[in-house]
Amino acid sequence: MRVVKETVGGGDTPVAAQDLERIGALARKPLRQEELYTFSVRLCDNEIDRDFERFPAQTLEQLAPMFVGKAGIFDHQWSAQGQAARIYKTEVVYEPERMTRAGDGYCWLKGYAYMVRTDSNRDLIAEIEGGIKKEVSVGCAVEHAVCSVCGCDRNRSDCGHEKGQDYAGQLCWADLEGAKDAYEFSFVAVPAQPAAGVVKGGRQGLSTRLEEEAALGRKYLEELRGEVVRLSLLADRELDGRAMKSLAGKLSHQELEELRKSYARRAGERLPLNTQLRYETRRASFDEENRAFLA
Repeated sequence: MRVVKETVGGGDTPVAAQDLERIGALARKPLRQEELYTFSVRLCDNEIDRDFERFPAQTLEQLAPMFVGKAGIFDHQWSAQGQAARIYKTEVVYEPERMTRAGDGYCWLKGYAYMVRTDSNRDLIAEIEGGIKKEVSVGCAVEHAVCSVCGCDRNRSDCGHEKGQDYAGQLCWADLEGAKDAYEFSFVAVPAQPAAGVVKGGRQGLSTRLEEEAALGRKYLEELRGEVVRLSLLADRELDGRAMKSLAGKLSHQELEELRKSYARRAGERLPLNTQLRYETRRASFDEENRAFLA
């Protein structure tokens, strides 16, 4: 399944020594910093977009290395004449304090791109700096488009649920899973993902701290999902473990907590705890010599 997703953004980014090495690995000769124009791009994120599709965090992590070395073009026109930039580095940025419509912490794939300064691209650089060339779109391929309502792979069968419709309080969208390849990013006029595009460089310290907090949050959610699955199987032996695991992976933190409490109560009713020590109700006799051990 080929996917084209647009996103928003703007700003020049400084080039570190390691970045010059990364760029040099893509170029045929070493390039000096003054020869380069670099900028960062919000390629795509895990928010539900205008097509009612989204890239889960795991898919973004899979796409990150695939975009390194890919070209920046215009309007997805695959022509050598349209090649304007190239991505030399990527990272997934986590913002756990911001929640998506799907109920998980927000994250996005950030790409760092470079251009060689020439007379012919001077106007393009000025348009990027001025915010004219801002919105971008990505072209990539994924294996699955998973329905948020029933978990069906829409690439293989039609489950009957329509994206964007509400089913008993559950919005229908498709999770794009199993990244296969990344093709390019393009400057476009109207993006499907409203947040995608050229972005200003952020503070590295803040980014690192947010990534650490996001890692802790993901670990907690995974443990909570595992606990919900465990308790659900204790409460009802007829439940399917794989189905529960798939369901838990789509629920928000609040929903998981409610399920955990509910299943813990039901599991306790089904399997009440028995104390290992039983106390004798009648008084036992003891001989006279044992009195010496009583205070």
